[in-house]
Parts: sequence; C-alpha cells; structure tokens
Amino acid sequence: MDNGINLLILSCGTRNKIVQYFKKELSGKGLVIATDCSELAPALYEADKHFIVPRMTDEGYLDVILSICKDNNVKAILSLIDPELSLIAEHKENFQDIGTIPIISDLEVVEMCFNKYEMYEFLNGNGIQTVKSYIDKEKFYLDVEAGNITYPVFVKPVQGSASINISMVTSKEEIELMFSRFDNLMIQEFMDGTEYGADVYIDMISGEPVTIFTKEKIKMRSGETDKSVSVKDEKLFELIKSLVEKVELKGIIDIDIFQINGQYYISEVNPRFGGGYPHAHECGVNITRMIINNLEGKTNQNLIGHYNENVYMMKFNEMKIIKK
Repeated sequence: MDNGINLLILSCGTRNKIVQYFKKELSGKGLVIATDCSELAPALYEADKHFIVPRMTDEGYLDVILSICKDNNVKAILSLIDPELSLIAEHKENFQDIGTIPIISDLEVVEMCFNKYEMYEFLNGNGIQTVKSYIDKEKFYLDVEAGNITYPVFVKPVQGSASINISMVTSKEEIELMFSRFDNLMIQEFMDGTEYGADVYIDMISGEPVTIFTKEKIKMRSGETDKSVSVKDEKLFELIKSLVEKVELKGIIDIDIFQINGQYYISEVNPRFGGGYPHAHECGVNITRMIINNLEGKTNQNLIGHYNENVYMMKFNEMKIIKK
C-alpha cells in the first residue's frame, strides 16, 4: 500500500505479538514492515514485508533504514531495542525529511532514560520518589555508616539493559572488587518490596498521557515479566502522570516501579514497548490503535484506568517453523 499507513518495526526479534497487533489494527489501512539483522528473528515472518539489515553498529546502517522508509513509503518507525532508540532520536530530522515519523521521545530524554544515575538525579531533584543510587562509593560508605542505607545493595552498569551484569553485593569488599574490575558502575538500594510495571502512551499530538496500564509482577525471567496481574491504584497513576510531565516523555513508555510500605518508587523508565506489553493489550489497553490514530491525525481520548483488574498474564513458549 503506497498511500496507506505503512509502519516499520526495527529489530523485531522475538516480539511476534507486537507485529500481530499492528497488523490487526492496520488491516486494510497499510502494511507492517519488520527488520532484523538475523534471518532467524521469528517476528520477521509475521510482518507483511520484511528486510534483513546490517547490524545497528555497522557503518551505513542508518542509510539502509532510510532507504527502506523511502522505497516503502513508511509513515512511521519504531524500534524494540534500547541501543537503537538513541540512533532514531538522534536522526529524527533525517526521517521527518522523507515523511517518516519516528515514534520516540527527544534525544536528551532517551539518553537520560538509559543513564540510570542521571535519571536518579533528575527524579530526586524533581521530588519524584525513586531508588537511592550512588556513583561515588565513598559517599555510599558514609551513608552506610550513618544508617541511611544497608546491605545488600545492587551494583550495576550506569548504562545497560535486560538485567545484564547486575550483582547483589553484601559487603564493602565485594563493592571494591566490582569497582576495580569494571568502569561506569553504580550502587543501587535493594528494594525489598513488590515490583510493578506500567505501560504508558503519551499522545503524540496532545502531549498528554492517554493510557496507563499497571501490573504487579509475579515472576521475572532475564529482566522480563513472565507472569503478572493487572492492578489499579489512583496513587500510582498520579505518580506516573507527574513523571511523564516532568521528564517530557513522548509515545510509548515502559516503567518499572517498586512499592514498599504503601509508597511507590520509580526504578526504571524505558522509552519503548516493554516485554510485558501483551498483558496490557489483552486487557483492552490498545496502544497500537492509539499510535495509528495519531498517524491519522486523530488525538486520542483519555482512557487512563480503562481496563479490568485481576487479569493474569502467563507467558509460554511458541515456535516458528520456516523452510529456507
């Protein structure tokens, strides 16, 4: 469809459901096009059209994506992996110049989301409760002595995703060892509470959050939610609204939150579809439709909290078989 709403999903990997949801919403309106650097990315084969592209880090990668957009009259583009979000945000104008809308927050916002310490400082400075963090280990030791924080704590890279290289440590010796082996580490308070996730869409026309879906995480696997249950709490919705407003986020956002003694703390903000998005979708929170509405020039109405509570999601394995 050359005059339809053609959507390009980059680095689709195993996110088959997202491709399926967009296909359903775009049926008769446009095509879903997917890319990946591996021909064994199963989500490619759900799309109406797919391309195997170089690795994101390869020279000329951006030109390949821009030419796919041009040749296929792509109306909007989004990525499902963290490293690529900065690339799209940085080259927003290159895409806009050829008539393609990147569904992404501004570059400085994206970069702050991926710099956990910068995000901590911003939230802390704006009165939004967040997880206590340190990049200066000496300052941390002083806080331990003062009784402001106790072991165990997490040591993690300042920038990183999918729970890679995160260690729980219980002593100064372990912290010293970690800091001597790796650069760019931070120390983060261990939140011994209930973990929540939020799927949020900020309308790209009005700039207002139009849907917030929150779930309690029951089981995690390599940083992704494996089992969860839908919940609603006005207090949590208000916290997320003030976060969105202060950080000036746009489009699709995935937020990790902890609750301890009835208080909520923002843990992480990812400016993309979260791995647990299908839970929101199957509960009637249709962010894919909201994106299409925006691409058609329609502002979405506020549907915050319009979903059922106590709906459980359980992930299980599926297979894709293709003959080469």
